[in-house]
Amino acid sequence: MNPRHRPLLLIDVDGPLNPYAAKPQSRPEGYGTHRMRPTGWTGAESAKPLRVWLNPDHGTALLALAETYELVWATTWKDEANDWIGPRLGLPRLPYIDWPQMHGRAPRGTFWKTQYVLKYAGGRPFAWIDDDITAMDREYVDQRHPARTLLMRIDERIGLTPADFDAPAHWAA
Repeated sequence: MNPRHRPLLLIDVDGPLNPYAAKPQSRPEGYGTHRMRPTGWTGAESAKPLRVWLNPDHGTALLALAETYELVWATTWKDEANDWIGPRLGLPRLPYIDWPQMHGRAPRGTFWKTQYVLKYAGGRPFAWIDDDITAMDREYVDQRHPARTLLMRIDERIGLTPADFDAPAHWAA
C-alpha cells in the first residue's frame, strides 16, 4: 500500500515512550535507563545528561503498527529522535514534525502541538500518542480535521502499556 494512503501514527517521546514523571525508585518494568545529550536538552551543557527510560518492547510494537500506519515522530526531539530514541528501540529513521514554534501560543486552550499536528496531517487520518492531549484538543481536532482521528493521552508516570498499542491497531482496522 502506498504510504500516503495509510493513516499516520504520530508519536511523542517524553511521556509515552519515556515515562519521565515516574519516581526514580519506581521505574516501570521493562524499561532501561539511558543517558543522553540531545541538543534540545536545556541541561545539555551541564555535567549531568538527561535520563531517559525506554522499553525495547515498544520498538517491536511500533514496527508491528508500521504495517498499517506511517510512523512519524511528533516530539520536541524532532529529528534527534532518530539519533537518540529510534536506534535504542530498533526503529528505522522516521519522518518527524518540524515544529515551526515550540511551546508557543495555541488556539482556544489547546496544547501548542495540536495546530501543527493538523497542518502536518493535511487531511489524512491519524492516531496521535502524547501525554499532553486534553478534551480541548479532541474538540479542536473534531471540528477542524476532515478525516478520522484517534487522540491518545498517555500517563507520563506510566508510559505506553500493551493496551495502548492495541487501541491504534483496532482503530485502524
